Amino acid sequence: MAMSPFLAGLRAKVGTDLLMLPSVCGCVFDASGRLLVARHGDTGVWAAPGGGVDPDERPQDAVVRELREELGIDVAVRGLVGVYGGPDFRTVYPNGHQVAYVIAVYACVVVAGTPTPDGEEINDSRWVTEQDLDGLTMTPWTPHVLPEVFAWWRDQGR
Repeated sequence: MAMSPFLAGLRAKVGTDLLMLPSVCGCVFDASGRLLVARHGDTGVWAAPGGGVDPDERPQDAVVRELREELGIDVAVRGLVGVYGGPDFRTVYPNGHQVAYVIAVYACVVVAGTPTPDGEEINDSRWVTEQDLDGLTMTPWTPHVLPEVFAWWRDQGR
């Protein structure tokens, strides 16, 4: 689902103006300590998968839902890595929609399924090491978050 009915209703009222939105990111690790990243079809950039939090939805439930919708996997949340926002978390989508995200980042593991991009929001996925990140075109917020994610996983995730 590209846009929730709630967000579509807001967009009908405010057009492309800047919205500040709560979101989640699922940093999924495999047994080798590799991170699952996904390429987003609308922008072509790589990022850990995630998405918006719906009204009355707990952020931890939102990350589980988003990973199931986008990649067809069920995950267990291992912990909250942190909450992030700021200028590098702003984006303008190809349709002109402006968004400033506040992202709750969760460390997760797969409990069922094999990552399979939905073909709508996500068009590719792969498992990467921290060193592999340098070879990918990633979101502007990646350098602020993923080093902390890998450090959290090394310290607490295993």
